[in-house]
Amino acid sequence: MRRLLALALAAAIAMPALPAFSQSPDLIFRRSTVFRLLSPNDKLATYGLDDPDVEGVACHFTVPEKGGWAGAFGFAEQLSDVSLACRQIGPIRFRNRTAQGDVVFREGRSFFFKRVQIVRGCDARRNVLVYMIYSDKLIDGSPQNSTSTVPIMPWGQQGDIQRCGEFIS
Repeated sequence: MRRLLALALAAAIAMPALPAFSQSPDLIFRRSTVFRLLSPNDKLATYGLDDPDVEGVACHFTVPEKGGWAGAFGFAEQLSDVSLACRQIGPIRFRNRTAQGDVVFREGRSFFFKRVQIVRGCDARRNVLVYMIYSDKLIDGSPQNSTSTVPIMPWGQQGDIQRCGEFIS
């Protein structure tokens, strides 16, 4: 047990600090996928969040949540299956200049080394924001991912639309 605690402490010290995000995703709903008699069920959970750097864009993503006692206490290795949909929900305004592949959201998915991330890019030629969700691990990540695009369109009486290539490089 001491060895495990020492390993956990060493890993926590060695891992780079994750950036703090201004918002946590909103849980929209959960649905059970695997029934377990004496412990929590496996579930799919759908969350929503607003892009912190691009006003007028919201994303919804679904991730599996392992049940059982290991899942209940946060020790289960979460699956890498993820899905993502992002949409324009108002006039798009860029709050900051960002880089291609900047992280919109990041969250730990297991006790050690696994996380899910949403990153953003810009297809400047088509003036489309591109979002990708994936999970990674310190040693070996997963190729499972999902991509969603948001064409930047006029909204309501808005005349001019911003070009993502001017804000994301």
